[in-house]
Amino acid sequence: MLRLAGGQVESLWDELLPEALRRLPEDLAAIDVLLADERLLVPIVMHWEREAEARGRSARGHGRPTIPMQSYVRLMVVKHRYGWGYETLMKEVSDSLHLRRFCLIPLEEEVPDESTVRKLTRRLGAETVAELSRLVIMKAARETRFRARAVRVDSTVVEADVRYPTDAGLAGDGIRTLARKGKRLSELLGGAATKVRDRSRAVGRRMRAIGRTLRRRAGEAKTEVLALTEQTGKLLSSSVREARKLAAEARAQAKKLRRSRSAKTRRRAERILAGADQLETMTERSQKVVDQIRKRVAGEPISDRLVSMFDPDARPIRKGKQGKQTEFGFVNQLAEVTPNTKPGARGFILPPTTAPGNPGENQLLPQTVEKLQQLGLSPKEIAVDGGFHTKPTTETLAPLAPKRIHITGRSTPGSKRTQRRLTRYRVGAEGRISHLKRQHGLRRSRLKGDEGQRTWTGWATFTYNVETYRRFA
Repeated sequence: MLRLAGGQVESLWDELLPEALRRLPEDLAAIDVLLADERLLVPIVMHWEREAEARGRSARGHGRPTIPMQSYVRLMVVKHRYGWGYETLMKEVSDSLHLRRFCLIPLEEEVPDESTVRKLTRRLGAETVAELSRLVIMKAARETRFRARAVRVDSTVVEADVRYPTDAGLAGDGIRTLARKGKRLSELLGGAATKVRDRSRAVGRRMRAIGRTLRRRAGEAKTEVLALTEQTGKLLSSSVREARKLAAEARAQAKKLRRSRSAKTRRRAERILAGADQLETMTERSQKVVDQIRKRVAGEPISDRLVSMFDPDARPIRKGKQGKQTEFGFVNQLAEVTPNTKPGARGFILPPTTAPGNPGENQLLPQTVEKLQQLGLSPKEIAVDGGFHTKPTTETLAPLAPKRIHITGRSTPGSKRTQRRLTRYRVGAEGRISHLKRQHGLRRSRLKGDEGQRTWTGWATFTYNVETYRRFA
């Protein structure tokens, strides 16, 4: 059951507190005024309605009640404002009188469990959070002195929550995962004929040998590392064969159990099928790692490389930076709409635009233009970096009818003074991205998959927009 608001926040206990403890700090008080607008909860209500249509039954007025959505949104703002994890968030809110009052949690009530907030974040998804950001921008344009006169666009990499991938390391992950899931499925079957052997000790010996070989820095080290990597691929291939046999055996047994008249037996069959699905999913990814190792040993090119067993959507992205030649994650294009182009200009950030793989700047630009049109924004000046091509960029931005389009490093009409002004303005996009990564968690997504990273970046930009709103209010 959907709950938008909770009960009364203040109680008799609050009357015993000093006035300084009952009054929110200035920054939180300004954000509190914005988040008190019930219209900001409309996207969450619409999400519940879409779920009801998909399931064929309403969950808004039935079932176990959710935590108040007003409290949930405020908890997520606090989380991304201070860079806390879910467990740390709950501990800090529980121990702080100011944060309790800001999150509308009475003193006599317990804070929600971290798993409740985590699952609710996954359930709402990325589009709901993007709509929240759009509502904040529309509210600012309608009720404050904010006017969108300029926009700067730039892309960045949001890293996936994975370690640096190696073929041998992926093989070790695959072996351990198949053994673990195979053991669970065998227990559900009550003792299966096929077992997935745990070869983690064997692959661990190969990986330690690879480390010792690389430290020698000798000429033949590369050949020895390839040979050891090939051995890890063979160990993983054996686990893949056993996992496929076990999954087939589980499906055959589940098919028999589903014919039973007992509801308990049929539920057991569903659990077995779910376990077989999970095992087959990891088997497919492991087979992809086996193929990668085979191609690497043979010297063949590898397309669509898998960089993580647990986040298959993450991609290797080569930007050529001196510190990090290759990053692993997702490309996001950010567009900041500002009221002017002065030094230190601060504005609102549109919901980030992203696409699978390593898309170019012009590939993501049409989606950014579409989001500007949805908000009814027509900035007079648009500044982008040299990664944009002149003709496609001009054609894509034409529906916005900007007065001036500035592409760094390209000859564009206007005086030298105007060129310098827009160049400095464009450089500010780098600082804004750095600010989002340092302050709001945009550096690395802690949620898995493409949908997870879009949800994560959505909450980061929403928190930034909420803080920006109080500057114009």
